Amino acid sequence: MREFPDRGPCLSKTTIRMKTHEFDTTGISIIPDFLASARRQPWRWVLPIILVLLFLFIVIWLPWQAQHMESNEKQEQLIADTLWVEQAIRFQLRRDEELIKTVGNEIEADTMTPEKFRSRLLSVVSSNGEFLSIDWLDADDHVVSSTSTNHLADPIGSSRPTLLSARQKKSAQYAPLHAEKTDGNAHIAYFLPLFASNQYIGTIVASYSPTGILNELVPWWVAHDNEIAILDADDVEIARRSSGGPGRNVYTHRHELDLPGAGLVLRANSVKGAPRVLPGLLVGSVIALSLGLLWSLGALWRDINRRLATEGALRQQVAFQTAMENSLVTGLRARDLEGRVTYVNPAFCRMVGLSASDLVGRRPPMPYWAPEAMGEYQQRISELLAGTVTPDGFHTIFQRSNGERFPVLIFESPLVDDVGQQTGWMGSILDISDRQRAEDINRQQQEKLQSSARLAAMGEIASTLAHELNQPLAAISSYLTGALNMIEGDKTVEAIPLTENVKPAIEKASAQTQRAGHIIRSVHSFIKRRETSKIEVDLKELIDRVTPLIELQAQRKFVTVKKTIPDYLPTISADPTLLEQVLLNLTRNAIDAMEEASAEKRILRIEAYSNDNSINPGVTVAVIDQGSGISKEVETKLFSPFFSTKADGMGMGLNICRTAVEAHGGTLSFVPNPDGGTIFSFSLPAN
Repeated sequence: MREFPDRGPCLSKTTIRMKTHEFDTTGISIIPDFLASARRQPWRWVLPIILVLLFLFIVIWLPWQAQHMESNEKQEQLIADTLWVEQAIRFQLRRDEELIKTVGNEIEADTMTPEKFRSRLLSVVSSNGEFLSIDWLDADDHVVSSTSTNHLADPIGSSRPTLLSARQKKSAQYAPLHAEKTDGNAHIAYFLPLFASNQYIGTIVASYSPTGILNELVPWWVAHDNEIAILDADDVEIARRSSGGPGRNVYTHRHELDLPGAGLVLRANSVKGAPRVLPGLLVGSVIALSLGLLWSLGALWRDINRRLATEGALRQQVAFQTAMENSLVTGLRARDLEGRVTYVNPAFCRMVGLSASDLVGRRPPMPYWAPEAMGEYQQRISELLAGTVTPDGFHTIFQRSNGERFPVLIFESPLVDDVGQQTGWMGSILDISDRQRAEDINRQQQEKLQSSARLAAMGEIASTLAHELNQPLAAISSYLTGALNMIEGDKTVEAIPLTENVKPAIEKASAQTQRAGHIIRSVHSFIKRRETSKIEVDLKELIDRVTPLIELQAQRKFVTVKKTIPDYLPTISADPTLLEQVLLNLTRNAIDAMEEASAEKRILRIEAYSNDNSINPGVTVAVIDQGSGISKEVETKLFSPFFSTKADGMGMGLNICRTAVEAHGGTLSFVPNPDGGTIFSFSLPAN
C-alpha cells in the first residue's frame, strides 16, 4: 500500500512526554478536605485573621497605653510635688509674716528697742536660710535697726512704690524683685507698715533670698527628682535647685507663688525621661511572636491559594485532556517496553470495536490483528521493541471485532516520562478507509473529466467542420442536381448539347469539392499546429464585429464594456474566425471573473494599440478585468490542458486560445491588474 503525504493529526517524530501514572479526576485532590471547605466558606479564615489582628492590636496598644499611663502618672506626681513645694514655701512665709507682725506690734506699742529688735531677729535670720536680712525703718525711711551689718544701704530701692502702696492700704505687701543684687542673688522685699494712733511711724522690711527659699524649703527628695526654679514676671529664671541633674523638659509644671505683689512663678522640670515603648522583654517577645504568627498565617494562606489554584488548573487540564481524547478521530495507543498495552483512547476503541478493558494489559498477539498479516505484525513489534522505529509511518490492515478489515496508517514515537526516561511507545493510528475511497472516486472523476474534455474538444472540432463544410457541400449538391436534371432533359425543350450544359455544373461542383477539402486541411493544420490560411484583417473591424456578442454576454452579468481602439491600426495577416474565438473566450473569462465584484468595479476594457518596434512591428489586444485575479498557485497551471478554475469548465479554452495565437506567430500572456484583476493580452505581427 502506498503512503500518503498528509498524515493528519498524528504524533509523527515528536517525542511525547507524559507521566507514567494516570490521573483519576475523582481523586486528584492535593490538600485536605477542610481546606476546600474553607475555600467555600471564607469566614472560617476571616475570623482567625480578625482574632490575630485584634490580639496584635491589643499587644501593641497595651505598651502604648502603659506608656501613656506612666507618663500621666509622672506628670501628676510632678504636679503634686510642685503644689507641695508651693504650699511649703507659702506656709513658711506665712510663719515668717506672723513673726514680723508680732515684732511690728511691739514697735507700735513702743515696747521694742533697736537692740532688742536686733538680738531677737538675728536668731530668726540665722535659723531660717530664706532670710537675707530684716530692717527697721523710721518714718523718714532711715534704718533704725538691722539683723546684718552688711545690709543694703537702701533696703527700699526700686520698691518704693510698693512701700507707698502699703502705707496707703495700711497692710503688708510683697514688692517685685529688686534689680540690685546681693551676693550675686536677687532678693524679695516684704514691707510691713507701722502705725501708732493712726500715725505712720515706720516700716519693717524683710528681704528674702529666692535661692535660700529653694534650698531651705524644697525637700531633698523633691530636688533629687525635679529641677525647681523660681521665675519672675518676665519668665526669667532667678533661682534654681536641681540636685538630681538638669530637667529633661518631658514633664514640667508651672504654679504661681501666692505672694501678693511679687509676681513669682514656681516651675518644676522632672529629670526623668519619657517611658519606653517596650517596657519589658516579655511584651517585645509577645509582639515578635505575634508578628511571626501573622506572617506564618499569611504564608499558609498564600500556599493554600497556590495549591487550590494548582488543583483547579489540574482539574481543568484533566477535563480538557479527557474532552480532547473523546473528540479525537485519531486512535492513540501506548505500550510499555515489553509490548504490553498501557493506554488506548476512545477513538481507537471505536476503530477496532473493542473496549479499553479488553485491550489494556494485553500482550501480542492483539485481537485486532488480521490473521493474514500476522507475520508482518510480529516483525513490526520486534523492530519496535528493538528501538528501530520508522519515522515516516507505515501502512497495514486491522480487523474489527466483527471481522471487517480496514487499512490504517501508523506512526510510532518514544514515550518519555518527566525525568527523560523512556517508558514505552506511543502510536497514533489513522483509519484511511475513507481516504482511499475518496482517492478512488477522485481518480475516476479525473478520468471522466479528461474523457469529457476530449469529447468536448472533438465536439468543437466537429461543429467547426460542420459549419465550414455546409456551404461547399450544399453547393456541390445543387450543381450535381442541376447536372442530373440536364442529363435527363426536358422533352418539350429543344435539345442542347450535353457537353455544353453539364460541363459548367461539374466544374463548379469540383471547385466546391476542393473548397471542402481545403476546409478540412485548414482545421487539420490548426490541430497539428501548422500554418493556417490567413487573409489581411483590419483588427478594428474584427473587434467591432464581435462586440455585440461580447456585450450580450456582459449584460447577463451586469458588466459594462468599454473599448479603447485607435482609428488606425496596422493590418495583420490572420484567420479572422480563430481570432474572433480567441477574443470571445478571453472576454467570457473576464466577465466570469468579475461575477462577485462590486457594481462599480464590473468594467470590462478592451484596448488595442500598435507596438512601436521597428524590428518586429505588430498589434496588441488587451482584455482587462477587475475581478478576483489569479493566485500564485494557479499561474503555473493556467494554460495546462484540462485545468480550469470554474466548476463547470473543461480546461480547454485558454490552451486553445494560446495555440491559435501562436499559430499566427504571436504570443498570449497575462499580468496582474494594478487596480485588481488580470490583464490578458495577445500580440500579433503586423503586415
